[in-house]
Amino acid sequence: MDVARSKVSYAGTPVACASCQARHGVVCGALWSGQLRELGRQSLRRTVDAGSEIIAQGSESSFYSNIMRGVVKLCKVMPDGRQQIVGLQFAPDFVGRPFVPESMLSAQAATDAEICVFPRDLLDRMISETPKLQRSLHDQALKELDAAREWMLTLGRRTAEEKVASLLHLIATHAEPQTATTTSFDLPLSRAEIADFLGLTIETVSRQLTKLRKSGVIRIENFRHIIVPDMDELERMISA
Repeated sequence: MDVARSKVSYAGTPVACASCQARHGVVCGALWSGQLRELGRQSLRRTVDAGSEIIAQGSESSFYSNIMRGVVKLCKVMPDGRQQIVGLQFAPDFVGRPFVPESMLSAQAATDAEICVFPRDLLDRMISETPKLQRSLHDQALKELDAAREWMLTLGRRTAEEKVASLLHLIATHAEPQTATTTSFDLPLSRAEIADFLGLTIETVSRQLTKLRKSGVIRIENFRHIIVPDMDELERMISA
């Protein structure tokens, strides 16, 4: 795991923050310049290999982080060792739960990723001092609640084809690179993980991907690279 400390421009925004896509995200976008400089002085950039754990379930983490690149999966581990993927996070999402002493979930890198790490006690203090940051985190929590409810609908009422299409749409709308008409991305999850996430069998996932490919909704290259020629067509499949 590589680590690099952020360089800071004391005249304004930290150098590393100026071109960072998380600069206007949930946390950093709510900070004034002095707070951003303070956060920048104590932040670290870390590269995380796919499969590595960022936060362990039940642990008392001393840091929060923003995702700079890659995909992070949120998992819940049951007492008997079984594991369920309960969510995906993408750049520039915020990883962590303020003021909660123990993490209720584990966060694992689904792909090679880069994160910006900053001290938990520092951000907790900034949250207490900054109403705008409190509001930003509150709004983000409500968005995550709405997304969770929508995912409950997907898992409970949608067909297998609609479930797979919904997952592809979720990834595609956060993917790079994309143009106005075409989106392409590498699947961050294996077929087994997709089946786990959607409550399907691996065979069903493979059949539905093949069906989507044959109907022209997607193209598949090298098993995991997905090309969506027409995002509108993919969206129609999950909104019908």
